[in-house]
Amino acid sequence: MSSSGGGTENIARNISTSLAWLIVWIAVYMIVAAIVNSVLPQVLSPIFNYRELVLKPYGVYINIVLALIFGYMIVKSFANFMYWSMRVRYPHQTAAAIRSIVTILGIGALLASIAGGVAGGAAGVALGGFLALVIGFASQQVLGQAVAGMFILLTRPFKIGDYVNIVGEQGTVEDITALFTYVRKDDNTLVLIPSASIIGNKIYHLKKAQ
Repeated sequence: MSSSGGGTENIARNISTSLAWLIVWIAVYMIVAAIVNSVLPQVLSPIFNYRELVLKPYGVYINIVLALIFGYMIVKSFANFMYWSMRVRYPHQTAAAIRSIVTILGIGALLASIAGGVAGGAAGVALGGFLALVIGFASQQVLGQAVAGMFILLTRPFKIGDYVNIVGEQGTVEDITALFTYVRKDDNTLVLIPSASIIGNKIYHLKKAQ
C-alpha cells in the first residue's frame, strides 16, 4: 500500500481498509487473550495442570507479550487510519507528520499502561507515571520537531520550489517533512533545517538572481 497514493477514490478505499485492519487487530487481540486466559486453562488443566504449570508463574509475561505485539499493531493501524483520514484535506507531508505524532504517543501510552498493569494498584500508577515521564523526556526532541513540522505543513509559510532564507540558510526548498526542511543552497549544498528552529524565526522569500 503506497504511503502517498493520491486520488479521492484511492484515499477513501485506504480509509476503509485501515479502519478494517484496526477493527481486525482489536478483535484478534481480544480473541487470543480470551483463549490464553480462559479457554486453554479449562481445556488443558485437567490433563496437564495447565493453569498451575503455565498461567500461574508465566501468565503475566504471556499477557505482556500479547499486549506488546497486538498493542503495537493496533497503534500502527490507528495511526494509518488517521493518516488516510487527514489525506482527504491535507497533502502527504502533513498527514505523515500527524501519523508520526499519533504513533509516538500511542506507543508511549501502551508502554505506560503495560507497566501500570504489571505493578498493579498504587505502585502501578506510580510506575506507569514514571515510565510515561521517561518516555516523555526521551521523545521530547522528536515529538517537538514533529509538532513544529506539522504546524509548518499546515500553515505553509513556504512551499517546495520557493527560494528562501531560513535561519540564515539561503537556497531553494527541495522538500518539507515533519522533522526537517531541505534547502539546496546556491553552491549545491543540501541543508537540513530542523522544524523546531524554523518556528519563531523570520522567513525571507527571495527572488532568485537570473
